[in-house]
Amino acid sequence: MSTVRVGLRCDAGPWRGVGHLVRCLALGEELLRRGVPVEVFGSVDGVDWAVDQLLDRGIGLCPGPDTPAGLVDAARRHHLDAVVLDSYELDPAGAGALRAAGVTTLAIVDGDPRGQDADLYLDQNVGATTVVPGGRLLAGSAYALLRDSVVAARPAAPRPATDVDRPRVLAFFGGTDAAGAAAPLARLLLSTGRPMELTVVVGRPEVAADLAALTPAPGQSLRPVPPTGGLPALIDAADLVVSAAGTSTWELCCLGAPSALVCVVDNQREAYHRVVGAGLAAGLGELPALTADGDRARAGAGTLARLLASGRDRAALSARAWAAVDGLGRVRVADALLDTVARRGIERVY
Repeated sequence: MSTVRVGLRCDAGPWRGVGHLVRCLALGEELLRRGVPVEVFGSVDGVDWAVDQLLDRGIGLCPGPDTPAGLVDAARRHHLDAVVLDSYELDPAGAGALRAAGVTTLAIVDGDPRGQDADLYLDQNVGATTVVPGGRLLAGSAYALLRDSVVAARPAAPRPATDVDRPRVLAFFGGTDAAGAAAPLARLLLSTGRPMELTVVVGRPEVAADLAALTPAPGQSLRPVPPTGGLPALIDAADLVVSAAGTSTWELCCLGAPSALVCVVDNQREAYHRVVGAGLAAGLGELPALTADGDRARAGAGTLARLLASGRDRAALSARAWAAVDGLGRVRVADALLDTVARRGIERVY
C-alpha cells in the first residue's frame, strides 16, 4: 500500500468551525502511520492553530476545488488513488465524478448523504441508520475518527465516583465557537451558584470580551484560554466538561469525560438526541433556549448543578461514554478505505 496516495477534501474557518478538518486529520494520521502519503485540499482560514496541526504532521495544504471537474483535475495532478470528502457545501456530484475517473471515494456524512455516489460512506454517529444509494456504509461510533493525542490520552478505565468540593469544569464549543455558545454557557454554569474552577476555551476575540463581563460568585473562578492542540489534557483534568454536540463528542466519549452537551446548530440535533438518549452525556438542550430566561434555561442550570454536586452521576456518564468509543475507529475506516482501493485496482487490471 506504500504507493497509494490519499486526498482529504474539507474546509475550516471561524464560521465553519473545525470539526470536518479535525476528523479528516485523525484519518490522515492513521494513513501516515501506514506509510500512505496524505494531502488536505481546502480552505483553512483564520484558524492558525489548525494549520499548525497540519504542518506538525507534514501534511500538505492545497487549494480546495469546489466543482466535480475541479476535484477530478486535482486528483489527477496529485496522482491520488482515493479522495475523502467531508463537507456540507460541495456539489454532491463530485463523488460520482471522482469514481468515474477511477478514484476511490469516501464520503463522510452526518445522516444525509446528499445524493453523493461514493464507494464508501462513513456516518460515525451513535445508532446511525443512514440510507445510502450504493457502496458500503461504515455506521456508528465504532468508526469514530479520533486524533493521536486523544487516543494516546484514553484512560484504561472510566472515571471513578469522586465527590470534590470545587469541581474543575471545562467549557469549549468547537475550535472557533462559531455559534457563540461560550459566554451564555459560562453564564449558565455560574448561575448554579455552585463552587467551581471554570476554564473556557475562547474561540474568537469577541468571546473574551463577553466572558470578561461575567462576575463569578464566591467560590467560583473563571479562566479563559485560547484554542489549543492540548485539549485532551484539559479534558483529562476536568471533573465535568460542557461542550457542543459536534465532532468533539466522540473525543469526550473516548476519554471517558463526564459531559453535558448543547445543541448549537441544526445539523447537530439528531446526533445530540441520540447521544443523550443513550446516556453517553447529559443534555442541556438547544442554544437559543438556553440563552433565554425561561424554563429550558432553568432546567439546564438544574442539570449542571446536579452534575457538579454528584460524583456518582458524573461517574455513570463516564462509564457509558468510555464504553461507547474505543479509539479504534480510524483503524477500521483506514482498513476499509485501503481495501476498497486495492479491490478497485484489481478490477482495473482484470
